This record gives sequence, structure tokens and C-alpha cells, in this order.
Amino acid sequence: MINHIKVENFKSLKREDVAISNLNVLMGLNGMGKSSFIQVLLLLMQSDKLEEGVIDLHGTLAQIGQGKDALYQFAEEETIVFELALDGQTPLAWRFPYQTDKEQLAAEMGHPAWDMTVFREHRKRFQYISAERIGPQDIYEASHTVVADKRQLGLLGEYAAHYVHLFGDKYSVPEILRHASAFSGSDKLIHQLNAWMHEISPGVSVSTKYVPEINSVIMNYQFELPTQKTKPFRPKNVGFGISYVLPVVLALLTAEAGKTIVIENPESHIHPRGQATLGRLIALAANAGAQLFIETHSDHILNGIRVAVKERAIDKSKVNVMYFDKETTEAEQHSRITQIRMDERGELSEYPQDFLDEWSNQLLKLV
Repeated sequence: MINHIKVENFKSLKREDVAISNLNVLMGLNGMGKSSFIQVLLLLMQSDKLEEGVIDLHGTLAQIGQGKDALYQFAEEETIVFELALDGQTPLAWRFPYQTDKEQLAAEMGHPAWDMTVFREHRKRFQYISAERIGPQDIYEASHTVVADKRQLGLLGEYAAHYVHLFGDKYSVPEILRHASAFSGSDKLIHQLNAWMHEISPGVSVSTKYVPEINSVIMNYQFELPTQKTKPFRPKNVGFGISYVLPVVLALLTAEAGKTIVIENPESHIHPRGQATLGRLIALAANAGAQLFIETHSDHILNGIRVAVKERAIDKSKVNVMYFDKETTEAEQHSRITQIRMDERGELSEYPQDFLDEWSNQLLKLV
């Protein structure tokens, strides 16, 4: 597990050295540096020549551009620094000299060779679900390589339907993640998926059909009636949020020890009650052994996690809330990260300005 991340001179991150836990929740106003922090991980994960000290600024997970787009604008020293500390390992550190028009940056040599053994496993078991996800489709892509071999859902969740088709009745969801109302108490992914999806849209269930002639998957939704189900509905004829949240729920239900999961804006298009449910599921996924990085603007996601702590579904020590804002002086402006602790009741150690106060701000205007 990653337990420390240090960043210098990358985009809006001047110099940050932060402790990392099982569940890391990134919050703050837009443009404060949350995505930049996540992109540090994405760049390290996507770079094929990382063991040679070469990082790809424009790849499959993150498209930063060129060196001029990556360097902190007010950097005193034109060197970008990334450092990761993993449990029981010597920290991995890279110093990338600035090259303005390069899409790849090569780290300075002359230090001991990087021992990438442990981090290599992290890269193999890395799942990223971006903020921009695939919406309802008539047919969904299938890929044996991506889904069967790599166990991936796709950056946009575009392979979620194929994943359900291949593993829905084969994969056993870890006990800690199982929903009590799953069909016949089954631990199979399809039944657990439907049980958790019921929390977001009551009665909804997912079914898939593989079409070999076009190597694609058709997905349908049905809704439960007292003694039967409705006819199947195409995703485009059902609420947008159901399709949008499906890959998020799948990623969380397949959480297990040694897996790293990054999800941006899991709350998109979801009702507040469903967001709180996602918060609880996120907490359970972290407690199942995965390491999670969740970027969110949702009070409900955070409060779902806080309730999970209070109800002892996850220990407070496993939750790390990171609040991003900006520090501005006459000479420069850069991101600032405040790490917020949580006690056993789910109470937070501090409430920075603009953190969770907008509900009260608006109510005051109504009084």
C-alpha cells in the first residue's frame, strides 16, 4: 500500500508531502489541485518506461500535454519531483528536469536503481474510473484482453457490461462487501450488484447478452414488481444515472487486498440518498483491503463514510480526508492540502472555509 506521496513543482502543486491511508477522500472547490494530485498516480501508472526513469505526460490515463504544461508556473528550480513510499519499501523517487516541448520526461540518473518490484504489482492491479463516463448505450464494447485478462472496466466504464457478462455468476464478492438483501443471500457478483443498485434505484436489476457476431454486449434493465419483473428496458430509456454509476459500483464490489482504485466524482447524476449509500460502499471497499482515492464534491459521499466510521464498518485510522484550496501571495499561487482527521464518531478535526458549509450559507440567505 502507498503510505506517502511527495510532489514538487507539478502543475499547481508547489511542494506537498502527505500521508496516505486506505481510503483517501479528495475534496475542495474546482481548480484547487485535486485532479493534479490524482494525475501524479495516473502518470506513474501509465508510463511504460518508468523503470528506466521515463514518464509519459500524454498517455492512456492522463493527457497533461508537454513539459510546459506540467511544470509549476512559479518554480524556483525547474525540476518536477515525484516520490512514493510503499509499506516496508525504500521510497521510489524521480526527479524530472524540465523540458518545455517534450511529451516524455527522463528522470535524473546517478542514484540507486529503482526497485520497482512492489510497485509493479500495484500497476497490474490498478483501476481508474474517470469523471467522464460512458452514458446509456444500445450496445457496449467487449474486449477479452481488457476484461478477461486484465480485469479492467475501462476508463469510462465502457467495459462494465462485458465484465458483468463474464463474471456476474462467477466472481464471489468479498464477505465484507455483501449486501444483506441479495437474492437468496448469494455472494455472486450479479446478485450483489443488483442488491446495491437497488439502493440507488429501487427494484432495478441488470441483465446482459453477448452478441458474438459483433463482439459486443447488450445490457438491459428491469424493475421488480410484487410478483414479477417489468419487461426489459434499454439503457437509453432508463435514468441516465443508473448507467453512469454502474461501473463505480462494480469497481467497489471487486475491491480486494492489493488493489488500487481511483474514482472521480462517483456521485455524478445520483440522488443524495444514493450518494450516501455509495459513501458507505466506498468505506467497505477500503476495509476489504483495497486502497482508494476518491475525488468528490459530495457532502453525502463524505457523510456516508462518516456514518460508516461511527457504525464501525471501517476504522477511523483508515480514512484520510484531504481538503484542497489555494494559497496566494504577491509573487505566486499554489495548491494547499489540509489533512483532516476523523474520530470514532465520524466527527472531523476541522472544517476549513468552503468545506461543508454551503448548505448553511444558502439557508442563511433564506431566513
